[in-house]
This record gives sequence, C-alpha cells and structure tokens, in this order.
Amino acid sequence: MPAAPDFPPAPDFSKPVRALISLSDKTGLVEAAQALHAAGVEIISTGGTRAAIAAAGVPVKDVADLTQFPEMMDGRVKTLHPKVHGGLLAYRDAPEHAKALSDHDIAPIDIVWIDLYPFEATIAAGGAFEAAIENIDIGGPAMIRSSAKNHGYVAVCVDKAGVDQVLAAIAETGGTTLALRKSLAAKAFARTAAYDSAVSTWFAAQLNDTVPERLTIGAARLQTMRYGENPHQTAAFYKTGENRPGVATARQLQGKELSYNNVADTDAAIELVAEFDPSVQAACVIVKHANPCGVAVGDDLISAYQRALECDPVSAFGGIVALNRRLDRKTAEKIVEVFTEVVVAPEVDDDVIEVFAAKKNLRLLVTGSLPDPLAGGNVFRSVAGGLLIQSRDTARIT
Repeated sequence: MPAAPDFPPAPDFSKPVRALISLSDKTGLVEAAQALHAAGVEIISTGGTRAAIAAAGVPVKDVADLTQFPEMMDGRVKTLHPKVHGGLLAYRDAPEHAKALSDHDIAPIDIVWIDLYPFEATIAAGGAFEAAIENIDIGGPAMIRSSAKNHGYVAVCVDKAGVDQVLAAIAETGGTTLALRKSLAAKAFARTAAYDSAVSTWFAAQLNDTVPERLTIGAARLQTMRYGENPHQTAAFYKTGENRPGVATARQLQGKELSYNNVADTDAAIELVAEFDPSVQAACVIVKHANPCGVAVGDDLISAYQRALECDPVSAFGGIVALNRRLDRKTAEKIVEVFTEVVVAPEVDDDVIEVFAAKKNLRLLVTGSLPDPLAGGNVFRSVAGGLLIQSRDTARIT
C-alpha cells in the first residue's frame, strides 16, 4: 500500500486555466464551451466533441496535439497517456510533482467534463454482444478517476448538472472551492462504480451466472422521501439497471410525491395484478399496508374493481389500486368515490385525467406495460451484514 505523501494542503480556491472535455451526449456542450472560453479557460477535447466545439467557433485544442501521439485502434487508444494523466494527477504544490510537469512539458488540467460511452443504453436496447463490448469505456473512467483522486486541484464533472455548478462558481468567484471539488469527486466515483457494476452484471448474465462470486448493484436515486416507513426514519427511492415495468419505471401523471409506503405497496399491487392476463380477463388488486385487501377479475375493469372493493371496503380506504388494463373514464369515476392513495395502470384514457383532476392528492401512475410474471431475474432481501438473493418465483400453479 503506498504511503501517504507529505503534501501541503490543497488550496481552498482554484482558478481554472485548462479544461478537458469528452462527451457522448453533447447536450449543453456548446454553451459550456463558450462560457469556459469567455472565462479564459483553454479547452482540450477529442473526436466528435472537439469537432462540435470547433464548429461553434470556440477555440479548442485536439488531445493529440497535447500528447503528440495519434488516436489509434478505432479510437480505443487516445487519452491513455502520461501527458493527460500527469496533467490530471499532479499535486501542483508538491515540488517533485511541479518538477515532473516542467521536465516532461505536461500541462495541468483543472476542469474535466466527461460522460461515458452509453453502455447501459446499449444493453437496455438489446444491442448485440459486439456493440456492448465497443461501448465499454476505458479512457473515460480512467480520466474521471484520476481527476476525482486529485480533486484538491481538479473539478471533475460527469454530467451537465456538475458542469453547471462549476460554471456558476466561475461566474461568481472566478474559480472553484475545495468543497465543490470534493462534492464533484464523490459523485464521479459513484458514477464510475455504477458503470463498472453495469458491465459486471451484464458479463455475468452472458455467462448465465445468476449467483456470481462478487455481486455489485448500481442504482441511481429517483427521489428523496420525507420519511421512511415511520416518520423518524430517513428514506430514498433508487432505480437499478433492471428494466422490468413497475413502480420504478412508471410515469406519474398527477398527485403528490410517492411516499416510502406508497412505493412498497404499489410494487406489490403491480406484481400481483400482472399475474392476470389482460387479454383473458380484467383484474384489479387493492393493497393496504403491504397486504392485498381485494383481488378480483371481471369482464371489464369496472366490474373487476367493484368486486375487489367488496372484498374488504373498510381496508380499501386509503389503499393502492392496480389494474391490468387501460383505465377508462367509467372505472375512474367509480374509483374516486373512495379515498385512494395511488392508482396504477398500464395506460389511461385521456378523459381519466379530467376525472382525477378534482382529487389533486391522488397519485396516478402508468407503467406502459405489465411486468411479465414468467420473466426471470433476481430478487433481494437485506439481512444484517448481508443480502439474500434468489431467482424470481415464476412457477405456475396448475
């Protein structure tokens, strides 16, 4: 293990001189490049990113001019070079680092904005094995990690929100604070960890390894909740890389934010109602406090809902209603007669919105489709110090 060097403290304030930008998603690129140039920051870039900046009339230097080494192997090798990583990792106030920069003519880099090859989007779209492999980014994560490690001097951005923070700081004070750079570094390490987790999980799936020796789970926060199961508990809602239709992928059309209990109950309701094939019969599930208090089928949604409500109308008050077919106005008008926390369906008719508009606190979700009850995948349960994992229960009772 390397010993901790005896470096002087990193500066609280850093005025940027040079930025390195490399993006797959170029949203906001030109505006950011213009703002950096206006602030006197030299921009270095690669490939399509450099071309987009140059096309906007903003001066930009090709990374190959920095490294004096051409991009090669279809772009697989372009930034893995000491003149890039030396500029990112150098501890500017350490004499030996400053000497190395001078001896090797390495220019320090103060701002890095890098997203990563769209690996997650490629596999989510069902891309071929070869396409997935080519979208595994190597140079991007390396530069992000180098920058984040040296956050004492480098502001590293992994999304537009991050670069907006940096630009706002430059506009206000002319530079970045250590607190901002540290915050951005934490976000950067989280991003590369999630990216590697997605690659690892995908590779295990290619080998049909459902119980890998080392399990990684990447998740992105969807919502910070007011509290958890009880008011004294903190809580948040995260989305994993699994694209199974459900509460994590649903669109909310109206109502307050979902609570912790809303999410748990809605998930249970969706999974249960999906057991009923909508092409065979309409189905309705009502869940309250994680327990089904009404489950019924019918020739249409309104009859299924009425039957489910009649199972236990007292417990259904303030419950979650899940439907397996497109929600129509007639059924919606019946639902609003009873106080309901959440209504979820694959789709809704336009005039349903009009019916629910008077119930502003009622949360209306659409999932787009139902989860396939026969689809594989894993489910997890936390225990003290660990996780239990098992395949999803897809057995049919006949």
